[in-house]
Order: sequence, then structure tokens, then C-alpha cells
Amino acid sequence: MTIPDLLRTSRTIAVVGISEDPSRPSAEVAAQLMRRGFTIIPVNPRLKEWRGIPAYPYVSQIPEDITIDIVDVFRRSEFTPDTVRDVLKRKNLPRCIWLQQDIVNAEARRLSEDAGVFYVEDRCTAVDAALARVQV
Repeated sequence: MTIPDLLRTSRTIAVVGISEDPSRPSAEVAAQLMRRGFTIIPVNPRLKEWRGIPAYPYVSQIPEDITIDIVDVFRRSEFTPDTVRDVLKRKNLPRCIWLQQDIVNAEARRLSEDAGVFYVEDRCTAVDAALARVQV
């Protein structure tokens, strides 16, 4: 699978570490992805909702009947293995676990790949969606 193919065939993105602060990268990237037509699922234990969309504390608490294509992670590198472990608790795994630009972790990569989940790190979903000219 290539990143452009992944983005062109995806619809729903869970954004882990999303912020209410519009100046934060997580909020800006999520807003850009929404403008491209993606459905955003906010994930942050400190939020009840984001822009009127119900938020979940953890990916594992998103109802199983909601298909997640990409889990887009905005957390410090050292916390990403725990985030991946949480994602892997779901029966219906996402197609991809994506660590945002400047976020890299070998253990998170290994966990994701061992579970058969496509893995991307140190890249921005919004930039790649724009480069691939994705419009859902």
C-alpha cells in the first residue's frame, strides 16, 4: 500500500491528542482533513467534544461499529507505544497507524507492523493528502 492510495481510499480518521486550541498542529491538521471531506473522530481524555463532535478518551473506547481507517497520532514519541497498544485492543483494527511529523518510535512501529497494520511515521497527513490531491 502506498500513502496516496491509503489516503484516497480512507474516509475516517481518529485524531489522538487533538486539541481545542486552533493554533495547535493537531487542531489545524484535523480541520484541514475535515475540509477535504474526511470524518474526524477526536480522541483526547481531556475533551468531551471537539467542534461539536463527541470526543473519546482513547481509541479503544470508540464503538466497534465505527470503522476507523487511520489513527493519526499527535503525542510525544515516548508515549506512542502505549497509544499503539490501546489501538490494538480494538477488534476492528484501523488500516493505518500514522505518527505525525517529527514523531518516531521503533517500538510503536514494531507493534503496529506485528499486528499487520500499515504504519507511517514522521509525516503529516494534511500535507500528504494535499500532495495526493485527496478530496473525499
